[in-house]
Amino acid sequence: MGFPFSAIVVAFWCVCCHLFFIGVANSYFPEDAYNFERNSHPTYSYDRISEVQKQCASVLSASSELRSDYSAVTGLKGELSFVNGDWMQNEGKFPIMPFDAGKSPGSLAGDRSPLKLVSFWVTDVDHAHRLKKSVPINGFMMMGITRDGSFLDSNYGGNPEFLLWPNHSQLSVSFQGVYTMLPTREADPSNPWSWMKNHGDIPLSEDDQILLVLRYPMTFTLTNRIINGELRSVNPLSNPKYFDPVRISSQLGKSAKYKFATPHVLSKACSPYPYKDNTTTDGIGVYQGERFCEILEEITREQPLNVVPNWRCNGTDDFCSKLGPFLSDKAIKTTDGGFQDVKLYMQLVICEQPTTNRNAGSARVSAVLRAVSPSENLYTAAKRSGPNNMSLAAEGIWKSSSGQLCMVGCLGLINAKESSCNTRICIYLPTTFSIKQRSIILGTMSPINNVNAFFPLSFEKFVLPSELWNYFKFTHPNYSYSKINLAGTVLERNEPFSFTTSVKKSLLTFPKLEDNEAFQDSLSLLSEDLSFHVSGYPDPMPNIQAPRVDIQIEILSVGPLFGRYWYARNGSTWEQETPYHVKDVYTEKQLLINVSAQLILTGKAYSNFSVVSLEGLYDPHVGKMYLIGCRDVRASWKVLYQSYDLESGLDCLIEVVISYPPIKARWLANPTAKISIESQRTDDDSLRFDSIKLQTFPIIYRKQREDVLSRRGVEGILRILTLTLAVTCILSQLFYIKDNVDSLPYVSLVVLGIQALGYSIPLITGAEALFKRMASESYDVSASGELESSEWLHVIDYTVKLLLIVSLLLTLRLCQKVWKSRIRLQTRASHEPLGLPSDKFVLLCTFVMHLIGYVIVLVVHGAKAGQKPLRAKTYSLDGENSHLLPDWLRELEEYCGLVEDFFLFPQITGNLIWQIHCKPLRKLYYIGITLVRILPHVYDYIRAPAPTPYLSEDSEFVNPSLEFYSKFGDIAIPVTAIILAIVLYIQQRWGYEKLSRTLTIGRHRLLPSFRYERLSSRSPETELVPGTNGCAANEKEQSDVE
Repeated sequence: MGFPFSAIVVAFWCVCCHLFFIGVANSYFPEDAYNFERNSHPTYSYDRISEVQKQCASVLSASSELRSDYSAVTGLKGELSFVNGDWMQNEGKFPIMPFDAGKSPGSLAGDRSPLKLVSFWVTDVDHAHRLKKSVPINGFMMMGITRDGSFLDSNYGGNPEFLLWPNHSQLSVSFQGVYTMLPTREADPSNPWSWMKNHGDIPLSEDDQILLVLRYPMTFTLTNRIINGELRSVNPLSNPKYFDPVRISSQLGKSAKYKFATPHVLSKACSPYPYKDNTTTDGIGVYQGERFCEILEEITREQPLNVVPNWRCNGTDDFCSKLGPFLSDKAIKTTDGGFQDVKLYMQLVICEQPTTNRNAGSARVSAVLRAVSPSENLYTAAKRSGPNNMSLAAEGIWKSSSGQLCMVGCLGLINAKESSCNTRICIYLPTTFSIKQRSIILGTMSPINNVNAFFPLSFEKFVLPSELWNYFKFTHPNYSYSKINLAGTVLERNEPFSFTTSVKKSLLTFPKLEDNEAFQDSLSLLSEDLSFHVSGYPDPMPNIQAPRVDIQIEILSVGPLFGRYWYARNGSTWEQETPYHVKDVYTEKQLLINVSAQLILTGKAYSNFSVVSLEGLYDPHVGKMYLIGCRDVRASWKVLYQSYDLESGLDCLIEVVISYPPIKARWLANPTAKISIESQRTDDDSLRFDSIKLQTFPIIYRKQREDVLSRRGVEGILRILTLTLAVTCILSQLFYIKDNVDSLPYVSLVVLGIQALGYSIPLITGAEALFKRMASESYDVSASGELESSEWLHVIDYTVKLLLIVSLLLTLRLCQKVWKSRIRLQTRASHEPLGLPSDKFVLLCTFVMHLIGYVIVLVVHGAKAGQKPLRAKTYSLDGENSHLLPDWLRELEEYCGLVEDFFLFPQITGNLIWQIHCKPLRKLYYIGITLVRILPHVYDYIRAPAPTPYLSEDSEFVNPSLEFYSKFGDIAIPVTAIILAIVLYIQQRWGYEKLSRTLTIGRHRLLPSFRYERLSSRSPETELVPGTNGCAANEKEQSDVE
């Protein structure tokens, strides 16, 4: 819980470049003091100048007078502000703020080291009251202790306050003429923050005796860039508000004007230029264009660089596991020279490239290189500015003749004697890429002399095709293939000739080069189709809990094209109009396409597969890539040095096969990709790993809308066909009962009710969703140019709804006829109630059976849910309907479909209770409706089992995403439905008496005996007519009608 506060502070800035602040406190706090509008102008108070002069008299007296034309005052706001500097306080008796080191639930911050950060912004400069030796200044300071990465780096919109939660403390002080309060410290020095044990309001105390002194360098250079300061209490030591002095350190930012004035320091690091560091000896081309500064700033802007293991090192353990010139902490030392998760940031990049033609091929660069430990938050580290033993201040020169940026680096707190400037830094921007060179920036750090010597440290940043447009708008990078022959052996070993392969090539279509596109465009589109970023899981699915793995395949090059073809469409002279299929050189070579890619696996089980470089062949006829992989092994330097078969420190004895789903007929194939990774090393090799087989969740191709329309269209046609068959069967039953009046009362109303419910539910629940779905699809389809297909889908939807209405009306008409026939039978035979057919017991038996079945389903699925680690879910694209139903309600929704599948069970039960000797249902009716219920399961069995993630709703037949209908269920349910139809046929064919005699064994009858006497539904006059005596008399006629 935080309380707002602020401080009234008056500051002076003098020629000695000191800032002096005094804070005061008061119990009064104006509520609207910080409710400034965006365009408002707050007022600042300068009524304590005399107190500042008193406290800082010794420094002010030594200051020189400001010149009347002193222009530096105008830019003070930006130049004197800094963000995320460091502060420290000696472990004395009087700390300035508490810190809760307890772990919060679900947070990983407890494993990180706490950082003490401080930021300062100049908010006002009073030019009107400038004195001879000083200028009044107001400011805002924020200091805190954090290890969760939530320290604020901006003062806009933040009210001054003290914030405290686990792993984070933050104190804000506003020097704007208002008020401040500090957390109250208890009298016991051994436990000054005892109130933290009790959650509630934070006790704050007023303090008006705080002095802040900041010392800035007069000029901003390599060795003169540090900001030092001190925050101390002016209260006496006996005062409970007193706190130990706080030391502050930071560096000038990019707003300050940097002065390149260290040629003698640079000469000892880069003379003669360029320095020979063997980084580009493998034929790597580097950037030598005029946009070096722009590209360098774009690549390094808050982007972490990877530190390369010391795999070439051959020395002592301390020497080879050292992180270059930096001071390694415990987390870095545990990597043993592998430097896993160790990052490097290039901050405060200042790059000046002359605009004159004579010097256009050179640039001067200043930067800070900061190493980040695995235990540190990357977001916070990217913005830190405090100098320490994990930071290098660097300055150097770049020339287009060599493409090398050579810099000298100074470690930590730099002094004017340049005693710590013992590091040489060489940086390149490669334009040539291969399986062993995938970096957009390459660099090395090496010692200039033997003082504090270390093994040269290399760093890099992997390139992504999406970034190439930012870096190379006018310079085309190229890719060099070197593993194609080895990939050919992988193809021969994994793709022998088989019947399945022939079927795939003839029936299924996989991503390939487009015939109607220009060649470079076609390559770019294929590269886009083959790239995906999706979650996956082990294949086959393990029985134990297995976490998901994030899988990313990024295609770098396809054939001669590296990256994407965006830049070629903007002024390139490359071919743009000639389709590839008319080129003779490509007609016979389209069977296989050279490809290169990057595979990134994110998950605890794949920590050593952070990035795998891939190169090989793609067969568009079967949708498979056969690749050789090189992984960045993050092992100890000893293991790497002893592995003589490494290529540039990479393990390239890896074979990878990626199988893609087809583009066409995806509704019949599983729309998931499969990845197989195998090591070719021997079992006793320390770098060998077990085979990895993964399967992704459904992936979406560039033309995914066509797949959606294709599948929905096919399913829509199937619905029309099955509903048309259902209408035909119902009409057949209606015509049948006209000539078989005696059997009409014995048609179960429960059967008809189940059918009517099955037809009405889609109409009731789908009416509102229909219009919502159409609205969203209209937008998507028009955007993809598939409006005509969408209109056909609407026609199919309306046809399905119309057939549902017709089926419902015909079923209700059949119910009406059965109901009236029973009423007539009841009025004629009211004195014989036992002879009337009733559905009470039928409904009870059906309800009990399905209730037991539903409970069994819940138990079985509950047991499976506890075993399965992954469960596919379908999410609605409509935000209002995106919530998931409870498990029991989803199971009930699916079980309703099972009730419809077993619709004949009530009729079979009624036939036993009523002891029929007639044929209530026509064979065409119950066999046809059974076929209608079976077809969806057959369709679900042969189509892809995985759900389609881009559909707002799945098949209306069955919903495989809920895992209710398994492959076993798609077989067992139709077989059970067929058995029910056979039982009904036997009942109507033999009658109750014959069936009872057949199922009698000795004196034991298998069929139950009911006290029931059949009554004829015909009128008494009709019964007097010869040949019309009940159901038995009409069996021959019924047989003829059928």
